[in-house]
Amino acid sequence: MFAQEAEDLDLTYAVDMLAPGTEAPEFTLNDITGKPVSISDFRGRKVVLVFWASWCPDCRAEVPELKAMMAAADPSEVAFVSVSFDRTREAFETYVSENYIGGVQLFDPAGKKESKVGEVYHIKWIPSLYLIDKDGKIELKTVVAGKVAKALGTDAKTKKLRQSMCSDESCSL
Repeated sequence: MFAQEAEDLDLTYAVDMLAPGTEAPEFTLNDITGKPVSISDFRGRKVVLVFWASWCPDCRAEVPELKAMMAAADPSEVAFVSVSFDRTREAFETYVSENYIGGVQLFDPAGKKESKVGEVYHIKWIPSLYLIDKDGKIELKTVVAGKVAKALGTDAKTKKLRQSMCSDESCSL
């Protein structure tokens, strides 16, 4: 995606998201194993918070970027937390398993339209991503994973890893 296109996507889809400097709202959801996880569990590390669903084509298109970003980042410094708005737990678990998606995977059984977490984070479009700083404040809001990689300073390494992970042209942006 070209920088101008990415900029335009945020101008269209990220305008109502929480502003940088805002305290990240607390929430607790169950992870893929059923264990409750709170966003505050990650204080002291940056958090890449991703809202997505397996039925969302734009979300699926961002998977290679996110996987490469996870591989490029230092896990002692950055946590990757994803909230799935899948319609069923089975669809969520199957997609995560089949696509070897890492990080902390959370499931919101309310779905996108009824999600209280989505509401407090002002999620109108998916994928939506936040970069939360070590103190729990929003550092970046975006609908473009590459902008998070740039903010983390892993964009060059992420690009190289993404290209090595992909077997087709869809990942060679």
